[in-house]
Amino acid sequence: MGGKYHNISELAQILNLKDPKTGKLKTHVIRFWETQIKEIKADKIINKRRYYSEKKVELISYVKFLLTEKGLRIKGVKDLLKKKNKKLDDDLDSSVDIEYQKDFINSKINKILEKLKKLKKINGKKNTH
Repeated sequence: MGGKYHNISELAQILNLKDPKTGKLKTHVIRFWETQIKEIKADKIINKRRYYSEKKVELISYVKFLLTEKGLRIKGVKDLLKKKNKKLDDDLDSSVDIEYQKDFINSKINKILEKLKKLKKINGKKNTH
């Protein structure tokens, strides 16, 4: 095959795409991304099974980063991949999903508020003794 290739389960492990409750690999996420972003389609070799080169693993890792960490939508990722020579920072302002960012910040705020409530309860119990 020339070089290291990974099957879809190995790729899901590399990307840490696991269901947090069951620990099962979420290979369906990779398959969905492939239907939307042609640049990351697997090479089908050996009995037409999906295999990913190291270069594809890097690219899919980048796609995951853009979707999950930067809040881009599929269209934003596709646009970025088409602009091979442009830097990521140049495009982030126009591609970041504002609703995603707002939800992300709100979820962080809610977690902090929950922790504060717990601390108040603990401190309130200590002061009554």
